[in-house]
Amino acid sequence: MQQQQEFDKKKVLPIGIGVFALLILIISWSSMTVTINSGQAGVLFRLLDKGVDTETTYSEGFHFILPWNKMFVYDVRQLEVTETMDVLSSNGLEINVELSVWYQPSYSELGKLHQEKGQNYLGTVVKPSIRSATRSVIGRYTPEQIYSSKRDAIQSEIYEETRDLLISQYVQINEVLVRDITLPTTLKMAIENKLKQEQESLEYEFKLEKATKEAQRIAIDAKGKAKANDILNASLTDKILREKGIEATLKLAESPNAKIVIIGNSKDGMPLILGDSK
Repeated sequence: MQQQQEFDKKKVLPIGIGVFALLILIISWSSMTVTINSGQAGVLFRLLDKGVDTETTYSEGFHFILPWNKMFVYDVRQLEVTETMDVLSSNGLEINVELSVWYQPSYSELGKLHQEKGQNYLGTVVKPSIRSATRSVIGRYTPEQIYSSKRDAIQSEIYEETRDLLISQYVQINEVLVRDITLPTTLKMAIENKLKQEQESLEYEFKLEKATKEAQRIAIDAKGKAKANDILNASLTDKILREKGIEATLKLAESPNAKIVIIGNSKDGMPLILGDSK
C-alpha cells in the first residue's frame, strides 16, 4: 500500500507541475505576446536591461516578448491636429487664426521620442511648437497684409518655423493649412473700404493714363499730317502743277468714251475740259 502511494505521488507530481506551468503560461500569455496593427510601430521597454530600446523600432505584426518587458505602441501614420488661437499682428491688434497641421512621429527615432517626450508628445511638443510658430509669423504682418495678400506666405512661414522647431523633437511636419483668419468686424470693414478705395483709385489712374495716351496719339498724328502737308505744299511749284494738269488732260483725251472740248485758261494757259460723251 505504501509503495502504491509513493508511486501515485511520483506520477501526480509531474502532472501537477505541468498543469501549474500551463496555468502560468496561460496567465502570462497576454504579457508575452504583442500584436502591432497596420499603421503602427512599437517601442520596447526592457525592465531588467537598459530600459527603453532606442535602437530598434518594432514593425507591424506579431511579437514575443519576455513577460517583465513592455511594448509601447504608436500610430506612425500621418495625423492631423487643428488649432484655433488668438494672436497679435505687428501693430498689436488681435486676430483669430484657425489652422490644421499634418504630422507624424519619426519612425526610425520612435524609441528616442518615447524616451524623451513620451506618448503625449502631441500635447507636450507638437501643439506648443505650432502656437509659437504661428504667433511669431503673424506678429510680422499688419492686418491689411494678412487679410488681403499674404495668406499664402503666412501659411508657408508657419510650416517652415514649425518644421524647424520639431525636427530635433523626432516629429515630422508634412503640411500646415491656414483654414481661417478672422479679424474684428470693425477692422475688417475698414480694410475692405480701404481696398475698395484703392481699387477705384487704380481704375481712375488707368482711365486717366489711357486718355492721356490717346490725346498724345492724336496730337502726334495731327502733327505728322501737318508736316506732310507742309512738305507737299513746299514741293508743289507752278511748273509741277501745270505739268500734272497736262498729264491728266492727255489721259482724259485718250479715253474712247470722252468727248472733250479744250480752250485756253486765261490765267495760266492750262487746258479746260468741257462736256462728256453723253
